[in-house]
Amino acid sequence: MTINILTIFPEFFEKSLNTSILKRAQEKNLVKFNVVNIRDFATDKHRTTDDRPFGGEPGMVMKIEPIYRALQLINQSTNKLINQSTILTSAKGKLFDQPKAIDYAKLDNLTIICGHYEGVDERIAENLVDEEIRIGDYVLSGGEAAALVVSDAVTRLIPGVLGNEESNQEESHSAEIKFSHPVYTRPEKFLDWIVPQVLLSGDHAKIKAWQAQHRS
Repeated sequence: MTINILTIFPEFFEKSLNTSILKRAQEKNLVKFNVVNIRDFATDKHRTTDDRPFGGEPGMVMKIEPIYRALQLINQSTNKLINQSTILTSAKGKLFDQPKAIDYAKLDNLTIICGHYEGVDERIAENLVDEEIRIGDYVLSGGEAAALVVSDAVTRLIPGVLGNEESNQEESHSAEIKFSHPVYTRPEKFLDWIVPQVLLSGDHAKIKAWQAQHRS
């Protein structure tokens, strides 16, 4: 799978995409991250990617031309792929959740456009993307954090990434489970806090029953 990220701040992703599970997924050649600097597709000497909105409102809006050109370049290499999608991070988008992550993990190519400033030219949302996505009901400075959240949630669902294929089937927000059960590790006692004795019993039936009972 390839995940393309279109951004004006590519440095945001330099360490994050090369850490932990995301790094291992790349080392296994299970996912490729392609971070694209939108400024590289601006044509003026200042590499301008934003401008004042029509109508006189305050703030700046991301321009359509650099994003359009960046998408054209990506599409040249993926035009034979049917199983692909392009999304835009947006405060008015659909809420990103686990079922959506599962859908994205089935794609061959996912392109994420990071929104910024007071938004993007609406023609991008109308003509260049398949859907708009938000990760919560709050305001972020830009879509980079949202793009990283989506990338992480999707990558861990790609077969082979976690090693143990059962790992993501019993996680929080999976198809059958809203929240996972509590988990503990050594030491068995810390200060006055002790691990539930049933988890130390070795009785797998009782442990499974306890875990099912304590899922939220």
